[in-house]
Amino acid sequence: MADVIDLLSEGPLSCVHVGGGACTIPRYVAATRPGSRHIVIEPDGLLVNLVREQLDLRSVPRLKVIVAGGREGTAKVWDESADLVVLDAFTGATMPVELATAEYMGDIARILRPDGTLLINIADGKGLAFAKRLLATVTGTFGHVALLAEPGIMRGRRFGNLIVAASRTGLPVDLLTRRAAGGLTQARCVHGEALANFVAGAAPIKDGDPVLAPVPPPAVFG
Repeated sequence: MADVIDLLSEGPLSCVHVGGGACTIPRYVAATRPGSRHIVIEPDGLLVNLVREQLDLRSVPRLKVIVAGGREGTAKVWDESADLVVLDAFTGATMPVELATAEYMGDIARILRPDGTLLINIADGKGLAFAKRLLATVTGTFGHVALLAEPGIMRGRRFGNLIVAASRTGLPVDLLTRRAAGGLTQARCVHGEALANFVAGAAPIKDGDPVLAPVPPPAVFG
């Protein structure tokens, strides 16, 4: 995610983070792009209180936390107000399916500025069926999409995390490909025709579809 953020246009960013965790990405953006603004949407009020107490959220300038579910919180954000939306939401170790639908992608597009960027952290395993359906959903709303993951995960050989980057105006895919390949954790960047082939045949996810988000095998956290 940081690789993508570093390649966005210079200067402060207006960010919406769906899924707060320990506010790691807001801290990174605050450190690398002073003056950035952050709205963090997190449904777990106890987690928010823990982060406030133990990690001193007051140290992150211009950060506001909304204690709400992802869709409820996003609905409160103004149209075309965000340069960056980071969707990194998990219930336990699974992504809430209601945050992976075409309807929700449309609401994210509403709050993004025309040249804004969406980042999604997903988890999947053998066959990457969920990742392919999510990508089919994202490409239905955003014309420019890239997928980043470690090679073994990209080939569906083991369970792990994949990052989706999306925009309506373009992504710096050449720079991103080089940066991902040369990073501390090497990753592949799939886009264009290769991504279309990767997704081929997968159906977008719509509200009400009987879709189960993948659950990591016990050994992942063993």
